[in-house]
Amino acid sequence: MEDNNTKTISRMLLGAGLIFAGIGHLTFDRKEFRAQVPNWVPLQKDDTVVYSGLAEIGLGSALVLASGKSRPLVGKIAAAFFAAVFPGNIAQYTHRRNAFGLNSDTKRLARLAFQPLLIAWALKSTE
Repeated sequence: MEDNNTKTISRMLLGAGLIFAGIGHLTFDRKEFRAQVPNWVPLQKDDTVVYSGLAEIGLGSALVLASGKSRPLVGKIAAAFFAAVFPGNIAQYTHRRNAFGLNSDTKRLARLAFQPLLIAWALKSTE
C-alpha cells in the first residue's frame, strides 16, 4: 500500500465497510450482532449493538473524510476500535454462537484471524 491512490482507495473501502456495518447494527443485522456481545459487557446487548453501530458509522465517516495530518490519528482510532471489539469475536467463538453464517467452530475460529488484518488495514491505509 505504498502508492497514495492505493491508500486512498483502501481507506475509502474500509470507511464504506464500517458505515455499512454500522447501518447493519442499527437495522437488518441487529440480531446477528447481539450474538457477538460478551456476557460480561455491563450494558444490555441491544444497547451495546446500537452504540457500536453508531461508533462504526462515525469511524467510517471519519475515514472517508479524513485529510492530511488527521488521517494517521483516525487510523489509530479505527485500529483501537477493532481491537476493542475483538472480545466479541472471541465470545462468539467460545460460546458457540451462530451469526453471520459462522455456524461451526472452524468458521468462528477462522473469523478471529481477520481482526488483526482489519487493524493493519486501518493503520496502513492512513499512514
